[in-house]
Amino acid sequence: MAEEMNSSAQEKSGPDVVKGDFATILVGVGTMLDNTLTPLSKVVAQTLDSMTTVARQILDGLNSSLNQNK
Repeated sequence: MAEEMNSSAQEKSGPDVVKGDFATILVGVGTMLDNTLTPLSKVVAQTLDSMTTVARQILDGLNSSLNQNK
């Protein structure tokens, strides 16, 4: 019965076709990629900044420990 409903729905609406010219489709895809990657790049930048801060604190701690042992 589900197959009958699918086939009758496809006959009425026709095949799935993306309408629009190629440039419009490329702009849409580019916009979707930009909207997806921009927040991701901000998260990566914040993560790297946090890792840099932690690494600096570790190195400062090691440096002060080594200077005290001299």
